[in-house]
Amino acid sequence: MTPDETEDRLRRALARDLDAGFAEVVRVHGDVVHSVARALTARAADAEDLAAESLLRAYRALRGYDAGRVAALAVRPWLLTIVRNAARNAARDASRRPAPPPAFDPVEPASEIAGPAQEALRADDRRQLTAALAALPETQRSAVVLRHVVGLPTAEVAQVLGCAGGTAKSHVSRGLRRLRTLLTEPADTGAAQRVSVSGRSAP
Repeated sequence: MTPDETEDRLRRALARDLDAGFAEVVRVHGDVVHSVARALTARAADAEDLAAESLLRAYRALRGYDAGRVAALAVRPWLLTIVRNAARNAARDASRRPAPPPAFDPVEPASEIAGPAQEALRADDRRQLTAALAALPETQRSAVVLRHVVGLPTAEVAQVLGCAGGTAKSHVSRGLRRLRTLLTEPADTGAAQRVSVSGRSAP
């Protein structure tokens, strides 16, 4: 089934029965919602909260939509726009509160296949990549995450960012250039060699 066919099926499901249709939306797009939430937050627990809040906002919004608005809905970019907006609101609220002590997710147990040393390097790379993404301007961070972490086509990235396709490409390009600069600064030289330009850790 093509992405367009999937979107059409979801719209029809929502039109028939909101609760059952939304459950199908979560089944189909829940993973991408969580992936974007994880890339836009520092900790897994924060990502879970962001994803849950975003899905709740989406459901509440749908309850107020008429049939015509549901029929015109681009479900995936609409959902990810909600995630982005919720992340921005959370960041704004956090900036108004006193900063807590630094918190880091625990490192996952080392894989017997990769070996403890390799796993430690990968965990360090993930932390450095997360920090580098967090240092990008919000629009560039969102653009890079949507295009190169989640893999959305540029047209959908533009929908989520609320801009033209060419502008979305520019945000992605500038974000990647800045990301490369951050990852190749002297303190991060080792990590830069192990992180691909797509924003994922190289094997």
